[in-house]
Amino acid sequence: DIVPAMLLSAEDQLRLVTEEGCEQVVVSLKSSDVLETIRVCTEFSSKWDFPLHLGVTEAGSRWRGTIRSAVGLGILLHQGIGDTIRVSLTGDPVNEVTAAYEILKALQLREKGPVVISCPTCGRCQLQLEKLVAEVENMVRDLPYPLHLAVMGCVVNGPGEASRADLGLAGGKGEGLIFREGKILRKEKEDRLLPAFTEELKKLIA
Repeated sequence: DIVPAMLLSAEDQLRLVTEEGCEQVVVSLKSSDVLETIRVCTEFSSKWDFPLHLGVTEAGSRWRGTIRSAVGLGILLHQGIGDTIRVSLTGDPVNEVTAAYEILKALQLREKGPVVISCPTCGRCQLQLEKLVAEVENMVRDLPYPLHLAVMGCVVNGPGEASRADLGLAGGKGEGLIFREGKILRKEKEDRLLPAFTEELKKLIA
C-alpha cells in the first residue's frame, strides 16, 4: 500500500522545512492511480492545514486523461479539498488548461467562458448535430463571458429542456429555432442556423 508511504514522506519533508522556519509551503501528493490520489489527499488534509496542489499524474491522452483527472479532482474539490490543480495530459498543454477550467466550471468553482450543453441525439435529430456543436464550441472558446449556451437536436424538446440557456439553437428537418431562456427568437433554415445563432450571440454580449 503506497498511500501510507506517501504520507510519511510528505510528513518527513514538512518537518524538515518547518524546522528551518519555512511555513509557506504548498504540498503536492500525486499518483497515476485515481483512487490513490483521492485517498492520500483526503488523509493528508484531515491531518494537516497546508495548501494542497491536486493532480492525477501521468493521466494519459487527452480523452482518457481528462476523464481520469475529472473524476479524481472533482471528488476532492467537491469535498473542499485542494487549493490549486493541474490536469496532466499527453500533448499540447493548452488542452490541460482547457480541461482544468471545465472541471472548475462543472463544480461552479470558477466562471471563465461559456458552458455549452448539447443533447446526445435521438431519432428526432435530423441534422449534423456533432458538427454543429463543434462549430459553436470553436466559435465561443475565447469568449470570457460565463454564458450558458445550448445546441439541441430537435425543436420538440430543445427550448424546453434547455430553457435556462442564455441562448440556444434547436435543429429540425431542414430548419431550426434560435431561442433565449426558452423563448423562441427566430426560425431559420438549417444553413442559416449557425449564422443566426452568431448574430443573436453578438447582441447578447454587446
